[in-house]
Amino acid sequence: MSKRIEELLFPRGFDWGVYPQVERFLNDQIAIFLEHNGVASKLSARMYKETSTFFFDWVDHIVLADRIITQNDLENLGFLEFDGLEVLEGSQVYIFPGATYFPVILSNNSTTEIALKPERLDHFIQMTGENLKIEGATLAPYRKAIVSSQGDYILSAVERRGYNGFIVPEEVKDAEEYSKAIEAFCCRQRLFETDKEGIKVTLELIKRFLKNLKKERVTDAFFRAERLYWERQNRAGYIQKGRQDRLGLGFGNHDHHTYRNSRENFSHVIEILATLGFVSREQFFAGEKAGWGAQVLEHPVCNFTVFADVDISKEEKEQDFAHQKMSDRDDLKTVGLWVALHGESMLSAGLHHLAARLVFEKATSDLEASRVEMLRPFSYFLFLKQAFSEVERREVRKERLARLLNNKINKEQYSKFLEEGTISSHLENIQRNQGFKGFNQDSVSAIITATDPRAAARVVGA
Repeated sequence: MSKRIEELLFPRGFDWGVYPQVERFLNDQIAIFLEHNGVASKLSARMYKETSTFFFDWVDHIVLADRIITQNDLENLGFLEFDGLEVLEGSQVYIFPGATYFPVILSNNSTTEIALKPERLDHFIQMTGENLKIEGATLAPYRKAIVSSQGDYILSAVERRGYNGFIVPEEVKDAEEYSKAIEAFCCRQRLFETDKEGIKVTLELIKRFLKNLKKERVTDAFFRAERLYWERQNRAGYIQKGRQDRLGLGFGNHDHHTYRNSRENFSHVIEILATLGFVSREQFFAGEKAGWGAQVLEHPVCNFTVFADVDISKEEKEQDFAHQKMSDRDDLKTVGLWVALHGESMLSAGLHHLAARLVFEKATSDLEASRVEMLRPFSYFLFLKQAFSEVERREVRKERLARLLNNKINKEQYSKFLEEGTISSHLENIQRNQGFKGFNQDSVSAIITATDPRAAARVVGA
């Protein structure tokens, strides 16, 4: 059955389900593989012990021999063949729609292969301690290395830079321009006279690179820079990234990137994301009292998810608030105040948080040993567990505080923010099970309220 990638990623109504039978099948295949490949088994144990992550969450794809499982078997589980991706001759790609599961490739070969997805393949290879050959040029859209071949069980690793197929290109003509894009995005100006000007300049910069690069290549370069900027400002992220870097993994286990936005610039940020190729998914409204909403977006090629927050009213929740210009409002709710204090996430403030797929309880304990506390979980279900790292404080520019004094914050809050800074960004510890792709709307509202800068200022002053 042939389908467009958007149809596979986004079921009608964004009705995200849970699929325990599919997860059991995939875990069984991984377990069999680990029994037959000692290198993979040791790496899996190290991932769990040293990085608090599951081997499962580092799998890019799995290749199964058609003598092990048939097309009918996969389709009975709910997988659909997708013929829109480049793949080796004699192979078919199967994707499970509406879930977080990695692709399964059915092959007429006799081998089983699991490909891992480190953020940078050369870093991963360096940390294996082996002299392994990498297929594909530096900065290519797709590179691959065989890590261990034991009998019919092959462990490989791949690097993706804006590509969702499975063929290493013979030549790469855009590497120089892609490299320039990464450099430009990493070094781009983030502080402007007005945030409106900054958003405009950012869009123009993106469009400049889109003249010579595919959208997915520009998107990959942009988000590598976004994660790096966030990591420099977030201690919890820096520590967890360091744990994962000791195995050469990077942040290949990212789940979603969260931007906080002003009402004034929200539609323009959505325009930036759409220009990069993101597709809008479900919208959130956390309730009249909470006063905020969000648009979830996903990139169908790069496998990036964005959670874009903004203050909205009860009346606006029935509208397509992400694509319509929002009116001015005198009051600032949690998201609006955060932006007023720090600036737009798309600019100087950076990501509000990056969510990394971790082993929830173990990551909580292991990070605590590195003096990184987790806040109370705001989701704790079999299929979804979520918690923010403890609040981290950041200095607030005096001119921003001056604009807020009396009208938005009181003198006591002004003094606290000026002297001690205010809460800024987080690492999100997230564990997904059974393929669940959605978010917990009610509990997200609770944690957003709990991390309101004004509430934090009262706690500090208590």
